[in-house]
Amino acid sequence: MSPRSSAGFVLVTAAALTAALATPSLAASNTPAQLTQAIASHESHALRGLARPGEVNATVSSTNWSGYAATGSTGAYTSVTSAWTQPSVSCGSATTYSSFWVGLDGYSNSALEQTGTEADCIGGKATYGAWWEVLPASESAYSGVTVKGGDKFTATVTYTGSTFTMTLADSTQGWTRTTTHAGSSGFKNASAEVIAEAPEVGGSVASLANFGTVTFTGAKANGSNLDTYSPNEIVMTKSSGSTVRAQPGSISGGSFADVWKAS
Repeated sequence: MSPRSSAGFVLVTAAALTAALATPSLAASNTPAQLTQAIASHESHALRGLARPGEVNATVSSTNWSGYAATGSTGAYTSVTSAWTQPSVSCGSATTYSSFWVGLDGYSNSALEQTGTEADCIGGKATYGAWWEVLPASESAYSGVTVKGGDKFTATVTYTGSTFTMTLADSTQGWTRTTTHAGSSGFKNASAEVIAEAPEVGGSVASLANFGTVTFTGAKANGSNLDTYSPNEIVMTKSSGSTVRAQPGSISGGSFADVWKAS
């Protein structure tokens, strides 16, 4: 083969390789594992192990929630919203879970209407997803969406007087999902939360995935910054209360960081 034809062969091969790398099948290989309904159906986000539940404007502890909860009388809160950047997780052999969400109710009663995302380590693989939940039912995964570490999210739950509207938007991937529901039986709208969590999986609080730090911004209840309601700060601890699992920083202007400490 002449040098010229050899060069031509190299050029064609390079062009073909470039085209192959641009194909959807290879691009999809860069997408992390995504939450399925089979996984979501075993997860729940009810508050567990709350210490000193009657405290207000205080720092309390829970075995699975970390963040802030504004509390009040029945009907006090009709909307909650916040934005965050989806954390990434690096996975070893351990199976661990983490969730990030906003919700109404749940702090002082068994009702809860919420929506958010998660970053898990399942079977050694990072698994990301988006979901909504109305207790006592388990989590429901949003279908047809892709979630990646670094995606920008905004979540909102609003009570309209007859139904709850839960909306989650990924401005990075360019999708929005909205669910309308009658709400939990006996809902009171007595609290509004912005939370990082170790969800309950198969009836037990899961080991907490190392999400690093998640920063919540624009956290509001009823259209006002969450901190104007003197919310309770919730620190996630082991059941003994001796080991901190996740720690929220101070909240100001509707913003705070939540830091992973231990599984």
